[in-house]
Amino acid sequence: MTAQSTHGTSSDILVLGATGKTGRRLTARLRDTGTARVRAASRSGEVVFDWSLPHTWEPALAGAGAVYLVAPDDPSPVREFVRQAEASGVHRFVTLSGHGIEKAGDDFGRGMAAGEEAVRESAAEWTVLRPNNFFQNFDEDLWLAPLRAGRLGLPIGEMPEPFVDADDVAAVAARVLTEEGHAGRTYELSGPRAITFAEATRTIAEAAGRPIRFEELTPAAHRAELLAEGWPEAAADALGAMFALHRAGHTAEVTDDVRRVLGRDPADLEPWARRVAARGTWAP
Repeated sequence: MTAQSTHGTSSDILVLGATGKTGRRLTARLRDTGTARVRAASRSGEVVFDWSLPHTWEPALAGAGAVYLVAPDDPSPVREFVRQAEASGVHRFVTLSGHGIEKAGDDFGRGMAAGEEAVRESAAEWTVLRPNNFFQNFDEDLWLAPLRAGRLGLPIGEMPEPFVDADDVAAVAARVLTEEGHAGRTYELSGPRAITFAEATRTIAEAAGRPIRFEELTPAAHRAELLAEGWPEAAADALGAMFALHRAGHTAEVTDDVRRVLGRDPADLEPWARRVAARGTWAP
């Protein structure tokens, strides 16, 4: 159901995944602006929270009126956590999901889908954020090592992706957590233009001032490479399912939801790549 706004914003916000790409940016943004007291939660953070240890939930929730919900890959604990959060006084959820998640199969995004479903079924205010692939997948983890090695191989073809800056996602989350008027909305958060992974690789190579090539792989070849690098089979299958979602065009749409919330255009990949390259991020 769609919850209507009936509460003011609590001064305490519980940020799950507070060491992750969006969580740490959101925590810093909220603290810098002083708009709310933040409980930064993770397995090893200042507030201990572990999805697999339910006894950590209640202490993390104590005093929180709003939650930034980053669901685990395993969907099983999400509904019970949302129920417990409501019982403890949480009246607002902002849930991180993914663009096109409603079209995903069982191998990808089950936790995100469960997070969406759980908050929509709750009596609390909820807002769902569905971003595209982050810029930061190129410089923080997922594709950093291949780019440094000079070759990014993926099973994506010519389907474009409107990559989005995780800083923009965090900015949207901060607004939605601390302002009224977003209850019951789902925001599809894209960057300003859709480009192929090959084009993104060329942009990064030009910014880095060194050759980095993109290679199109079959899904089977991509999976084999991941397994050879030591990826668990489940993780390799999940990444393969994500690319199947992209190849089908379910994440290719450019949206204006970042502008709708922030009143400005989202960041573009090219200037971001130049700033990151200046730090030597993609040097071999």
